[in-house]
Amino acid sequence: MDQKILDLAAAEDGQGLLQLLQHMKEQEVGALITRYALKGKETGMLMRAIFKGSPCVSKEGVCLRLFVYKHCMQLVESGDLQSDVATDMIGLLMLEAHQLPGTALAELASLYVDAIKGGSIINGKSLDLFPTILTVLASQESLNYGGGHLNGEEYKKQLINTLCSSRWDPKCVIHLTSMFRDVPLSIEELQFVMMKVLRMFPKLELQELPPLVYQLLLLSAKGCKKTLLEGIVTFFHQQDQLQKEEQTGTESMELEAVTVPQDQLYHVEGTVILHIVFAIKLDHDLGRELIKYLKAGQQGDTGRVLCSFNIALMLSVARIHRFEEQLFDFLKTAIIKSFKDGQFQQNSKFLQDLIPAQCNVSEMILETVSNSVFGWDHVTQSLVQLGFIFMDSFGPKTGPFGKVAETNPHAAKTPSQQTCRLGAKILLETFKVHEPIRSEILEQVLNRVVTKSTSPINHYIDLLSDIVISAPLILLDSSSKVIEAFDHLSYLPLSTVQGLLKAVQPLLKVSMSMKDSLILVLRKAMFSSHLDSRKSAVAGFLLLLKNFKVLGSLASSQCTQALTASQVQVDVHMRYNASANEALCLEILGSLRRCLSQQVDVRLMLYEGLFDVLRRNSQLAYTILQTLLSQLKRYYEVEEDLLPPLKMEGCITTQGGQIYLQEPLAHLLSCIQNCLAWSKQSLPDTRHDSDIYDNDDDDEEDSFQHDLENQLDSITRRMIKSELEDFELDKSADFSITSNVGIKNNIYAALVLGVYEVLMEHNFITSNYSLNQFENVISLFNRYHKLSDLLKEKSGKGKSPFSNKTARSLLSFSFVSCLLTALFRDNTQSHQESLSVLRSSNEFMRYTVSVALQKIQQLEETGQTDGPDGQNAEKIFKYLCEITRVLLWRYTSIPSAVEESGKKEKGRTISLLCLEGLLRTFNTVQHRYQNKIPQFLNAIDVVSDGEGEQEDINITEKAAFHIRQFQRSLVTQLSGDEEDFNSKEAQLLVSILSTLSRLLEPTTEQFGQMLTWTVKICKENNLEDVHFCKGLMSMMFSLHVLRKSPASLLQEMSRDVHCRLGDIDQDIEIEEQSHFAMVNSKTAAPTVVQLILSQTEKVLEEVDWLITKLKGQLSSDKELTDENSQISTTREPAEKAIVLQLGILLTAFHELIQTSIPAGSCVDTLLKELAKMYSILTSLVKYYIQGYTGHVAHLPARFEKLVKLSGSHLTPQCYAFITYVQNIQSETVNFGGGAEKKKDKKKEMAAITAATARVLRETKPIPNLVFAIEQYEKFLIHLTKKSKVNLMQYMKLSTSRDFRINAATLDAALQEQEAEEIQDEANEQSSVTMDENQENREPKKKKRKR
Repeated sequence: MDQKILDLAAAEDGQGLLQLLQHMKEQEVGALITRYALKGKETGMLMRAIFKGSPCVSKEGVCLRLFVYKHCMQLVESGDLQSDVATDMIGLLMLEAHQLPGTALAELASLYVDAIKGGSIINGKSLDLFPTILTVLASQESLNYGGGHLNGEEYKKQLINTLCSSRWDPKCVIHLTSMFRDVPLSIEELQFVMMKVLRMFPKLELQELPPLVYQLLLLSAKGCKKTLLEGIVTFFHQQDQLQKEEQTGTESMELEAVTVPQDQLYHVEGTVILHIVFAIKLDHDLGRELIKYLKAGQQGDTGRVLCSFNIALMLSVARIHRFEEQLFDFLKTAIIKSFKDGQFQQNSKFLQDLIPAQCNVSEMILETVSNSVFGWDHVTQSLVQLGFIFMDSFGPKTGPFGKVAETNPHAAKTPSQQTCRLGAKILLETFKVHEPIRSEILEQVLNRVVTKSTSPINHYIDLLSDIVISAPLILLDSSSKVIEAFDHLSYLPLSTVQGLLKAVQPLLKVSMSMKDSLILVLRKAMFSSHLDSRKSAVAGFLLLLKNFKVLGSLASSQCTQALTASQVQVDVHMRYNASANEALCLEILGSLRRCLSQQVDVRLMLYEGLFDVLRRNSQLAYTILQTLLSQLKRYYEVEEDLLPPLKMEGCITTQGGQIYLQEPLAHLLSCIQNCLAWSKQSLPDTRHDSDIYDNDDDDEEDSFQHDLENQLDSITRRMIKSELEDFELDKSADFSITSNVGIKNNIYAALVLGVYEVLMEHNFITSNYSLNQFENVISLFNRYHKLSDLLKEKSGKGKSPFSNKTARSLLSFSFVSCLLTALFRDNTQSHQESLSVLRSSNEFMRYTVSVALQKIQQLEETGQTDGPDGQNAEKIFKYLCEITRVLLWRYTSIPSAVEESGKKEKGRTISLLCLEGLLRTFNTVQHRYQNKIPQFLNAIDVVSDGEGEQEDINITEKAAFHIRQFQRSLVTQLSGDEEDFNSKEAQLLVSILSTLSRLLEPTTEQFGQMLTWTVKICKENNLEDVHFCKGLMSMMFSLHVLRKSPASLLQEMSRDVHCRLGDIDQDIEIEEQSHFAMVNSKTAAPTVVQLILSQTEKVLEEVDWLITKLKGQLSSDKELTDENSQISTTREPAEKAIVLQLGILLTAFHELIQTSIPAGSCVDTLLKELAKMYSILTSLVKYYIQGYTGHVAHLPARFEKLVKLSGSHLTPQCYAFITYVQNIQSETVNFGGGAEKKKDKKKEMAAITAATARVLRETKPIPNLVFAIEQYEKFLIHLTKKSKVNLMQYMKLSTSRDFRINAATLDAALQEQEAEEIQDEANEQSSVTMDENQENREPKKKKRKR
């Protein structure tokens, strides 16, 4: 039978074929096709023969063809055929599909739809035919559908709709997506398909997602690119969120909820990103759509745009040159904006309640870094680039005069600092997890350290230090790069050299080549002609001496050497290298001796660094002290009878006719004194254990120390005996800086003052509370005080450089702490007699407190202090706690009133100095030691004496306790007579309370009490002290804003200001009422008005920020119109809050613009804020216009009330206020001109010109305000048209323009003119009468000359 069919077909006997096939059953034909297909021979020929014998003109032919189609589809889907046979079969069916009538095509299409619904599509091969059937179907003119007729295109649309609404078997999703690529689809149909496939993502196995995404990307060539990208990003963001929840959630999770393995998910994400990047390379429109999607998303929820997957995608696409700049710019903008928004929200409770907290961008980016280990090599290069972009763009900038703002890396505050810190973290984490990129990161960091010599590079040095600590041994592979950087040391600024060497210091211990290279470079630098190079050499050698310990030196615990864990790990050859270290250290000390004959700056560096060397490398004590002694001998007078004991003339040098300091003698003595004191205290306990020195050496060292002590004692005795005349510094001495003699005397004075201070410290430390030595201390201080007073007296006449700034004290921080404790807190009975000598001098106690204040100020500004331990953060913190405890005790136990009632002193009292010291300390701790605040609050507790470390210290409770102490002091100040009120003390107390209040948690009861107390003080105290009022009210606002919006306070204050200053219309009497007694005629303007306006500006900024956020939500909601009702309800609380805020501010402005505010800055600022108010009202109106345009908003009744209020209470008064301002300005001009009339013309003209210029400057905001009002009214008209609500009925026609007629002024001017005319007529009449009388009189007789 089969051969007969083939023969007839070959003979082209169509009629014979038709008759033969009509006599065969369908099953027989099917069996024939199956047999041939399985054999794989002549299947195509058989099928062509069957089609030839079943023409579509007859019903039987159509039925047979339809059967063949159905049978072949089943056969192909069964998977029994060879692939080439199946392909040939489908190809033949495609060719013949155009012959089929519409009904047959519709039946075949329905069959496909049912198969897909039923899940019977297995291998998807038969789906290759479906696009052809749909294409042919779409070209049909009319088809029966549900009792009616549809054209082919409509029928196809219905089919696709049905298909996308039904359930798909996950196994066939990829086949179906691939199939749709060949179907001609409209944009609407493509959207259906895309949404359906994206909804199928969660149901698929993870491994199936990359090929599916690939098919979707191919499909997106037809359109709907944004839908696809958004769907992919949303899905993977949700998967990441599920992963996080699973990691942070409890173990009792249900089995169904357990997500896929983490590594598997991230590998799939990486592959998907690669597919998208590849697609963007081929189709740049897809890249442009990605950027559009990102920018649109930035307006709404940034958490969705800046999710980990999206960041990785952006960084991968950024490798394409065309999109690189756009994407990095977008990331920069988005991240800085995110940090700014976070900070803005953090500072306002009003915003926190309305908008949920933003996602943590830093976490998201660092998550991308950690995820990139799962084969995301395409991300790493961009991560490095991003990190450096952040550090370059947002690093510290050079301030005025080249100064760098001091930043604390651990307490990044501003958005720029946070972004820079994030850049450093990205680079550090990338360095840790990606080995191939390490050398590039290191090279780029070192390049920036070496090349950016003029701009601040602290952030790069901090990063380098972190990199070294994280992996010192790995860095040895890149040691050549570090050695290369060393070659540039002599050309770099000193601070850079110190930072760089400190950062790479752990490497020097494990790399001999690196250490040798450094020593070679430093030796060259020591002989350089540049001063900075020699200073760098000293810094480098001192660092080496500190870190290469000689065998037998004290353990690090004894000398408090700060070593990191990694440094200890790599320091494996210490014992073996100890003898080599000793030779190295002695050699370095030999090189450093050369410094003792160089410039003063080099010597200073050496003297300030040697103590730290000795403390960390105690075996070098003898050599160091010997070096210092030999230097001292040059200036020491050996003869006991000679006064003064020091040769001052050797300390100065003359160069080019100018006198310079050559030897910082006081610093030399300070270094000797500190080294001697430490070696006496620490070394005797350990010397008997040492096997390096024998007894002779011990004796030699003891006698040597003894000699040094004797010399210091001798200098003390003779300095006390020496009068100022002995130093040529008596009252008649010249201290002017214009002559060489004056400069020399100033240098001598500075040296002598420093020597006195060093000797005071030496005598106190070695005294063991001996009466004689304490008397020496007081005698030295009296000499110091006398010379200091002399300098102040001379500087009063402007003849001395000391007039600008007090010289830094040479007392060490540890000694100041010890001395203060002894003076104020030492109750030991045996010490009382000797301490009474020091306590009897009020000047000495005041001097001690002022030095403590100076040290704290230095610590606050630079993070370290002069002298020993000045850079040891732990010890500095300990001394700071001790000093604070003493100052706190001194201030709280001795009231300042008692102190002042004694004797009147020049300058500030001890209490005031203590208070200033406390303020600076609290600021310093919050800025520098944030993580140690609990220990600090515990340590300064005067009651418990700071002892007994508690496990959990409640910061809020401790801070509240100290706040109550200062509150009592302030209440005492306020409750006394006005004459006894100490303004300076009250201001300091307010500043301290403001600083301490930052430690309170805003949600706690203590914070609430603090706020209530502050408001009460402002309401009940009527003080006319402007500075105190400003400080107190600023604190009230800063507290209030953390609890709720301060708008209601502003309203009450504005009312008070209106009452105190009167109305712009002098005939109106204002009802007397007072909310805040602190607002009085003295403080109301400009102080309180400026405070109100600055707070109003902040509230307006918050409202503006909120409106911008809502606009962003609105644009993203337009696409989700089906959820409209729910979306609008989520925006409603924010809309309500905006209208309420603006309503309250509007009433506050209503009061202020009716107030008779004096001309000046207040008027200027008020006009600017009014313009801003109208701009924000306009912004709100635009928001509602946008809502109506997108059909996602309605106009609430409260907004209508706000518009009504603005029309009745704001706009008319604004125009009246503008008139008032112009009147007072014209009066100013007239007054300015009138006052000078009697003087010469030039001065008169100059005064008028100046007054006119000022008026022009101050009236500049008026046109801006009028424009803002008109813009507001313009957009109200637009909104009226959109909403069909007449909002303009509340607005009166504006009258204030460039040309206007003020009726009252016109009447007054006309009356004045009439009066003048009447007066002129009267004058004319009287002059006529006088002329007539003169005519009737006799002429006067002339007098004869004699």
